[in-house]
Amino acid sequence: MRSGYTLPVFACAGAIAALHWLRQRQSLQVALVDLIEPAQIAEVPIEQVAGLSENMALAITRSDPGDNLDLTKNTPIWAVVEWGQGGGEQVTIKGGEGIGKQVNADNRAAIYSYAQRLLQANLTRLLAPEESIIVTIILPEGRSLAVRTSNSAFGVVEGLSLLGTTGISQPLSSPDQLDAFRGELQHKASLYESLVFCIGENGLDLARKIGINAEKLVKTANWLGPMLVEADALGVKEILLFGYHGKLMKLAGGIFHTHHHLADGRREVLATHCALAGLSKQDIEIVFHAPTAEAALKHLKALDSSTGSDWVNQVYSAIAETIDSRCQEYMQNHSSRSTATTICGSILFDRDRKIIVKSKTACNLMGNLC
Repeated sequence: MRSGYTLPVFACAGAIAALHWLRQRQSLQVALVDLIEPAQIAEVPIEQVAGLSENMALAITRSDPGDNLDLTKNTPIWAVVEWGQGGGEQVTIKGGEGIGKQVNADNRAAIYSYAQRLLQANLTRLLAPEESIIVTIILPEGRSLAVRTSNSAFGVVEGLSLLGTTGISQPLSSPDQLDAFRGELQHKASLYESLVFCIGENGLDLARKIGINAEKLVKTANWLGPMLVEADALGVKEILLFGYHGKLMKLAGGIFHTHHHLADGRREVLATHCALAGLSKQDIEIVFHAPTAEAALKHLKALDSSTGSDWVNQVYSAIAETIDSRCQEYMQNHSSRSTATTICGSILFDRDRKIIVKSKTACNLMGNLC
């Protein structure tokens, strides 16, 4: 499978090309980007460079995530670079049209730590100490593409994020990527008896922030079923599932590959647990017909706020316990071990990256993971 690069790499390549034009009044055909993670140099084609004024230039690259099924494939990335006035940061990074805004962080541009590091490292080395530049990244198709993502579930609106921890595009739904995840799991299982499974970057980031040992984190993407079976076969004693509630609750319905193209039983899981908890028929129908898991959670929170009830805790505690038991059953059904299978606990968080619930087992496991 042909690998490609993540969006931050193309944004950085464009910025390098635009800065080169400001200096040399010449167009680069290829920009060399130090990926930092991993430690290698990427050669990124530059589609177009234009001077906008004496002090400002625009360069355009085009996303190429390789054979990864990524919705940003072939989307243009614009980088506008202008000379700064000095006296502040050498490299100031801004998000333009199509870059999402973080509603929970004062609408700050959704340009996360790896992208910031990548741009700062590659551009600072091209500047004299007294020079400064302002870099604005624009995704002309970002706003329209964002409606096809779950960005809004994590508080990012009006565009896409420059997210990730590496410059190499990772095809999260391909068998090749599953092999890479299994390789990481095998390595960490040789070092630790207790591990944390995170589906994506939001889980990995939040897990670190609440004090979980980063060395015990394992990314799974949507391959939770195969990764659980692998962990059990490797003799891992404890697994904590840490993820966004709209993903993890699928496990409570027996869905162990969580990509939405394959199966989506979220409303059935939510409505069933609401019924078992004793919610009224009218409210169960509202939950069942909610457009997203986040909207259903919002309805339960509103009920608790207006009536003093405890529906969020009751419903989600039950879902978390069901996730744990379904994971145990799944591993037992696929296990060749004669001894007890791996213990599972689960923690679910919401779009504001606030923890909704920890299962009883998760609470017991936390001491071994921090």
